[in-house]
Amino acid sequence: MRLENIFADLPEKAEQEQFLPLLAGANMRVERIVSFGQASPPGFWHDQEEAEWVILLAGSAGLRFEGHDEVLTLAPGDYLEIAAHRRHRVEWTDETLPTVWLAVHFRAEGA
Repeated sequence: MRLENIFADLPEKAEQEQFLPLLAGANMRVERIVSFGQASPPGFWHDQEEAEWVILLAGSAGLRFEGHDEVLTLAPGDYLEIAAHRRHRVEWTDETLPTVWLAVHFRAEGA
């Protein structure tokens, strides 16, 4: 058994988001994502094969879903489930503090 901390060894500000795999199983994987002001490229939409449950642990971010003009602003503690193939993009992440996400990717039953 090994005790770890989700906030340990946060990378310094970086040009790219940092992804750290934490746990994986047959139908799921968990990762820590650290963003430093990154956003999805113009015109790019995530369209994932798996569903995703994500919680924002630190920092802030804006998410947009295809077909909606509203940008959802996430603060620490906010979470949501994103269905497989639900097209979305990261409009912005905090440029002054690390934005720390915990993402659980999974195959929904019957998918």
